[in-house]
Amino acid sequence: MTSDLDIFVGNTTLIDEEVYQLWLDGHSVAEAVARRLRGGVLERAGTSVAVLQSDTRDHYRTFQMLERLLHAPPRLLQQLLFQIPPSRQAMLVQRYYAFEESFARELLGKKLSKGTKKDLDEISARTGVSIKSCRRQFDNFKRVFKAVEELRGPLADNIQQLFLLPPPLARDYAAVVFFANSRFETGKRRLQFLTFGDFAACAQHMMLHWTQGALAPEAAEPDGDVPKSFLQDLKELKVLVADKDLLDLHKSLVCTALRGKISVYNEMEANFKPLSRALVNVGGKLTHARDVRDFFVDLVEKVIEPCRSDKWSPADLRLFLGHYTAAPRALPAFRHQALWERYMAVITACLLRMYHD
Repeated sequence: MTSDLDIFVGNTTLIDEEVYQLWLDGHSVAEAVARRLRGGVLERAGTSVAVLQSDTRDHYRTFQMLERLLHAPPRLLQQLLFQIPPSRQAMLVQRYYAFEESFARELLGKKLSKGTKKDLDEISARTGVSIKSCRRQFDNFKRVFKAVEELRGPLADNIQQLFLLPPPLARDYAAVVFFANSRFETGKRRLQFLTFGDFAACAQHMMLHWTQGALAPEAAEPDGDVPKSFLQDLKELKVLVADKDLLDLHKSLVCTALRGKISVYNEMEANFKPLSRALVNVGGKLTHARDVRDFFVDLVEKVIEPCRSDKWSPADLRLFLGHYTAAPRALPAFRHQALWERYMAVITACLLRMYHD
């Protein structure tokens, strides 16, 4: 009597997600083993400490060999040495390029240079992110920046294509690149209440409405900053506050639309002109490098803080900005409506995102 046996031999690379995260977080093999022990892995797997140590070391060696491929994710998909299912490849890439928002918040507006890299020890201490993890995240930001800084087209699309990141993560990297290009001030004390998510949302609106790709998609310039020609054009909007008749009519239209609809009507009516000057002049000053850097400082100091002082609610601000933006359509002497609406789309989105404690 004979028996037929089917024998299968496989060489699929095994990836333990828990160990991978420990490696990404910058833990040594010994630290990873200790954490796995505390997590009860011995009881679950029915193994020994020696086997656990060997397993952890093997995983770390695999991750170190994979790291050079993770620097250019398409190479991970094309290589044949490591047999990793597509879903696991996607997990490896996404987690490798994931970052701590507290760390990214510290880097916003800074050059991704050797000088900044020297400050990582201090950033690590402030954020509680391990120095190894800080270095990996910094190097990822710099790698992505270098890869896309001269490319045409939307930043997020380019990043997603080159690094195979999911759309939300690609958009966050686009925000980091945009801030590294534009060098906005984000470190002042009055801006400390703003999170990475706040700044990233503002950057996405700027890229959508103000960058080269938004203004002239057919142009050959990279899409990572705001064209100087657009910033120069914003000076034309000053007519809304420089021309007394236009300013008075603008106020009349907005007040008529909002009477009885917002809880701070009296404060809005009394302070309409200084508030309008602040909103318009933030854009009118953006032709100078220092004023571009102070964009968020100006929004907080000249709009958000006065509105907070007068007890505006977020709903009040939203309603006001909607009518304030729409009212110039009824001003026959105002000839820059398209520019105005493109400008106010960003100002409105930024203010509404930033108007919190």
